[in-house]
Amino acid sequence: MNTSEVHVAVDAAFRGEWGRVVAALIAQTGDWDLAEECAQEAFAQALRTWQRDGVPNRPGAWLTTVARNRALDRLRRDDRGVGKLEQLAALAATEERAPSGTQPAETGGVPDDRLRLMFTCCHPALPLEARTALTLRTLAGLTTAEIARAFLVSEPTMAKRLVRAKQKIQNAHIPYRVPPPELLPERTTGVLAVLYLLFNEGYSASAGADLIRGGLCEEAIRLATVLCELTANTSVTSEALGLLALVHLQHARRAARVDEAGDLVRLAEQDRNLWDHAEIIDALALLRRTADSGPLGPYQVQAAIATQHAIAPEAAATDWPEIVRLYGLLAQMLPSPVIELNRAVAIAMAEGPAAGLVLVEALETSGALGDYHLLAATRADLLARLGRNDAAAAAYHRALELVGTDVERRFLSRRLAEVAALAATESSRATSGAADRTALAADSDISGPQAEPGTPTS
Repeated sequence: MNTSEVHVAVDAAFRGEWGRVVAALIAQTGDWDLAEECAQEAFAQALRTWQRDGVPNRPGAWLTTVARNRALDRLRRDDRGVGKLEQLAALAATEERAPSGTQPAETGGVPDDRLRLMFTCCHPALPLEARTALTLRTLAGLTTAEIARAFLVSEPTMAKRLVRAKQKIQNAHIPYRVPPPELLPERTTGVLAVLYLLFNEGYSASAGADLIRGGLCEEAIRLATVLCELTANTSVTSEALGLLALVHLQHARRAARVDEAGDLVRLAEQDRNLWDHAEIIDALALLRRTADSGPLGPYQVQAAIATQHAIAPEAAATDWPEIVRLYGLLAQMLPSPVIELNRAVAIAMAEGPAAGLVLVEALETSGALGDYHLLAATRADLLARLGRNDAAAAAYHRALELVGTDVERRFLSRRLAEVAALAATESSRATSGAADRTALAADSDISGPQAEPGTPTS
């Protein structure tokens, strides 16, 4: 295989297998840093070996084996790893002997190390942001910089949070398992938040060449489906179903979000024939099930907002007043500057760009979203719709300084070029108009009374 083909294969394996490899190693060693380091070494080894030998039939199994062997080597060199070495060797032998599909009893009977890892990451002993960040790092393979961007904090701040979270799990002896049924409700809220952030990173990546990371979206949907089965007939059933409906409604639009050239297509301009209408129907059925499953929660409200887009036959038919109402309800449940930004967009669509701009500029003044490129991009769009093209251009410049993905960068660059051209045209017209007024005033000196300063001459 040539180098480019190998890189494509390894990238695909990373997107699909990173979480499985790391989760398996953490389950076997209990050492988070060792698991991540050995997984990274396995992917580096794949770049070298696959070019010579070709991509194996089961890349995930190959990577897991290489990573486990790296862990064994590390533990052999570390006197403190003797106990872990015995445990790892025993587990590897057990896995080789076990029938396919069986699970050790202590794991809670859930057929996936990744879901067990997610519940470990989401233990209530950890702060909510630390739970989410740790899961994105270990399960999704996001870099510290990518996670920091998603949380709108600096990279050093996020690095410290990740270190503290791992230390807390080790020092508090947090078990690697799905909790028993009686503890599921209190633990599920954090898992839902993580799953939604995992999906969002796939649906709209924080950095990189592609807007959509399909593997992450599908992984979040798969885990959310398993979680719905786990939490059936509990107090969190409605919110688990609400989240699953929400991600399906958003995922259904994936084919229309970029064009054939890979460029971003805004929601209002998407070809709705490309939406997955079967997935939308399934999502609406899930949402209807939440009505009898428990109290209304934020994921159900967000799914109701997504429903308004999904059921509109065309963008002009969208019920924006209803979306404004739903965002108001969501803001009461889950106060957040990002939700306020989305509410401002809905108000701009329902009441006009000036009404939305007031809220956007208030958010900008507060500094709550100072490094969030969508705040600057939204402000730019509203200014452009109001014909304030110079100010819009400046806001697009700011958004470009902050954006992380190549797809969004190209979109913002096109919008900047459009408003800059309009601003230049307006400036040219203004200069031409001033010259005309000067000529008219000169004529009036000869043929009629001179105009008062500042008044039109015609």
